[in-house]
Amino acid sequence: MSRGVRRAAAVALTGLQGTRVMVEAAVSHQLPGMTIIGLPDAALAEAKQRVRTASAQVGLPISDRFVTVNLAPASLPKQGSGFDLAIALAVLSASEHVPTAKLAETAHIGELGLDGSLRRPVGLLGAVIAARELSFSRVMVPLEAAAEARLVPGIEVVAADTLLDAIAWHRGEGPPADQDRAAARSPRPPAPQPDSDADMSDVVGQEEAVEAMVVAAAGRHHVSLIGPPGSGKTLLATRLAGILPDLSPPESLVASSIASLSDVALDTLVTRPPFESPHHTASSAAVISTGDARGIRPGSISRASYGVLFMDEAPEFGRVILDDLREPLESGTVTISRARIHASLPAKLQLVLAANPCPCGNAGSPETALSCTCTPHTRMRYLGRLSGPLTDRIDLRLTVRRVSSLAATSAGRSPTSADLRERVIAARARASARLRGTPWTLNGEVPGEWLRGESMRLPHSATTTIDRALALGALTVRGYDRILRVAWSISDLAGAARPGRSEVAQALALRGGAT
Repeated sequence: MSRGVRRAAAVALTGLQGTRVMVEAAVSHQLPGMTIIGLPDAALAEAKQRVRTASAQVGLPISDRFVTVNLAPASLPKQGSGFDLAIALAVLSASEHVPTAKLAETAHIGELGLDGSLRRPVGLLGAVIAARELSFSRVMVPLEAAAEARLVPGIEVVAADTLLDAIAWHRGEGPPADQDRAAARSPRPPAPQPDSDADMSDVVGQEEAVEAMVVAAAGRHHVSLIGPPGSGKTLLATRLAGILPDLSPPESLVASSIASLSDVALDTLVTRPPFESPHHTASSAAVISTGDARGIRPGSISRASYGVLFMDEAPEFGRVILDDLREPLESGTVTISRARIHASLPAKLQLVLAANPCPCGNAGSPETALSCTCTPHTRMRYLGRLSGPLTDRIDLRLTVRRVSSLAATSAGRSPTSADLRERVIAARARASARLRGTPWTLNGEVPGEWLRGESMRLPHSATTTIDRALALGALTVRGYDRILRVAWSISDLAGAARPGRSEVAQALALRGGAT
C-alpha cells in the first residue's frame, strides 16, 4: 500500500544565488533500497547510505521497501551534503516517523553523520540568506552552526544537534537543542580578521602617495604602484584596507556569505573590508573563481569584494589571469560558466597592482647607487605584460620613489589610519548624498555617460586639459571618464560642491598624465 509522497524543503546554492528545492520521498512495493534522482552530485548521491545508517542509529529505521527521493526542480544541478537533513526527514516522514506539518515550510540545511549527528555544510550562511530571500520564515540548521545562522536577521533559526533532535522538534516533543552541547564539537577554523596593527602611520616620506591612497579609498578607485624594491609599495597597499570605512549591513552579509562558501565558520559577520593578496604563482581558478559539479569556489577576486585585491609583482602573474581581471573590474561581477553551471559572484573591489620598473628593479631610479642592468627591450617587455586594456582600467598610476634618509627622519606626526578613515567616510557621505536616487553610491561606480550628462557635466573651463588630451589621442574615452570620477573624489575630500580645473588636473596627474 502506497503511503503517499512526503516533502521537506531545502535550499540549493549556485554561487550566492539560492533556489528552493523540495525533497520528495515516496515508498513503493519493490525490493528494499533507495535511489536519489534530480541531478545530484557524488556527495549528494552518497546521502542514501548516510541517511539509512543514521536513521538506524537513532532507532528509527526507514521503510523496508524501496524509497525514491526526488530533488525538485529536477533540471537544477545540486551539490554538497547540505541536503542530508531534508532527505532524512522526508524519507522518515514517508516511513510514518515524522509528521508533515512543518516539513515543507521550514528550510532544512545540514550534513548527516553516520551516528545521527548534524554537521555544518559549506556555505551555510549563504544558504540561510537565500532561504530568507526565498520567503522562508524558518530554517533548521546544525547546533554547531546556530550562532552563524542567527547572524541573518528576519528568519527564525531552529538548532538541532542530532537527527533525533530534528525529529523531536517536528513532533512537538520539546524545545530545540541546548546550545551548551555545541561546545563538545571540534572547533572549526575562525574567520580571518584583518591585521589591526597595520597602520598608515607606518608609511614615512611618501606623503603624496598616502594622499593618493586616500583619494582611491574615497571613490573605490583602482591603483597601480610602480617603483624599485624598498620604495614602500607593499606597505602602502597593505594599509589601504585600514583606511576604508566599515562595511554597510548589505555589504557585510555578502562578504560573510563569500567567506562561508570558503568553508569558514563565522561567529560574527565580516564588518571590515577584506584584504586578499594572492601569490603570483596562483592559478587562474584561485584568483578568478571557478566551479564544477562539486560547486562554486570563490577566488581571490570575489573574496576581496568591498575590500582590496593586492597583486604584488603584477607582471609575474600569468597573462590569462591579468586579462581575466578586465571584465570584472568593469562589471563588478565575475561570471562562471560551465557545461551544467552558470553563476555570478560579486567582484566589487579595489585593485592594487604593484610592480618593479624592470626585472632588476633599478630602472628610472636616480637616487639608487645601483644602475639598471636591463636592456630597453627587456624593460619594455616586462611592464608590457600589463596589457593596455588592463592599465586603461586603472584610475591612479603612481610612481613611487625610494625614501631618502632626510625624508625618513623628518619631524612631524604622520596621519594614522583612523585619521584618514574619517576623511574617507566624510567624502563617501558627500558622494552618497549626491548620488541619492541613483543605483550608485561611490564615484568609482558611476558610468561616464552620467558624469558627462547634462546635469553633471563640468564646464569646459574645468575640462580643457583632458579635452585636449582626448583630442590628441593621449586619452581613451574610458580614461576620460575615469579621470572625471577621480576628480569628483578629490572634490568630495576637499568638501567642494563640484570639481574645478585644479581637481581635474590633479586627477590627470594621478593617472600619470601631464598637467
